[in-house]
Amino acid sequence: MANIQSQIKRNRQNEKRRLRNRDFRGSARTAVKGALAAMTEGQDSPAAVAAAIVALDKAARKGAIHHRNAARRKSRLIKRLAALGQRPVSMPAQPAAEVPSAAESKSMPVAKSGKRPAAAAEPKVKPEARKAAPKTAAKKVPAKKTTKK
Repeated sequence: MANIQSQIKRNRQNEKRRLRNRDFRGSARTAVKGALAAMTEGQDSPAAVAAAIVALDKAARKGAIHHRNAARRKSRLIKRLAALGQRPVSMPAQPAAEVPSAAESKSMPVAKSGKRPAAAAEPKVKPEARKAAPKTAAKKVPAKKTTKK
């Protein structure tokens, strides 16, 4: 048992955080298990995966799990759902890249890189150079005088 006041307080804080984190981790774990069960049973798995993603994001936001841990678990869920040929509800379908027609492409100026239109390219503005502080001469420390005994 701690007998230092600051450590006693730290122990109380740690216990509160442990209980709070346990709730967020447990709800994320339950949601992931529910999503996996929905996928195996053929139920409404996209909605279950979306709910699991929300629970994982919330747990990561609150600090109950690491954000990369949440990303890894979400990725695994989405890959498994994609293997079933489905898409999660929270992720909209990506539209195919629009290709301009021949008439439109001639009228649009293109930069040398071919990535952005020339009109949209803005010149880079250099930030004002920082004024260097005047250098101060290093103080010379006189050598210690040694006395012979």
